[in-house]
Amino acid sequence: MTDLGPAASGVEALLPAVDDTRLGDPTPCRDYAVSTLLQHLVELTAAFRDAADKRFTPLTDSGPDPLATPLVADWRVRLPRRLRELAAAFGHPAAWEGRTRAGGVDLTGEEAGYVALGELVLHGWDLAVATGQPYQADPDAVAASVGLLESFGPGTEEGPFGPPLPVPDGASPLERALALSGRDPHWAPADR
Repeated sequence: MTDLGPAASGVEALLPAVDDTRLGDPTPCRDYAVSTLLQHLVELTAAFRDAADKRFTPLTDSGPDPLATPLVADWRVRLPRRLRELAAAFGHPAAWEGRTRAGGVDLTGEEAGYVALGELVLHGWDLAVATGQPYQADPDAVAASVGLLESFGPGTEEGPFGPPLPVPDGASPLERALALSGRDPHWAPADR
């Protein structure tokens, strides 16, 4: 078991500074504006919460499509609540056991927990850099995310977050996770 609480809290801490005027801004996620990224977080937190509870819903049974769904009007209330629910759901040992499903993919409970953690770490960084905020990722969450991403092995064409990029020499653990997930660790909004 790994505690998702610090990673979830890290994402939640970014939300108050996301001004409505930034919702159309680009993010490191190709084709995602800030609003699309937020909707993705709204959906994935519910999907992985349900996966932890072994409760199969439309969100656990199909892949995410945040481009097809506009940002929910109550995201400022719904997303913080779902982040806390996700962390609480994976706080139970049963969440890490047996089989489950998220985004239409069958997984072990342990795999689901680590993918959810990776989503929080990576999308937390995405949101922070897209909105000009500092990002202090939880070191344990970053280490677990690097372990997950490295488990796909060298030469992997497509991991769960995209094709990996070369890891820069001297990269920090977070920069390593970003590159392994297909992100440029030095991305800035002007790069888009």
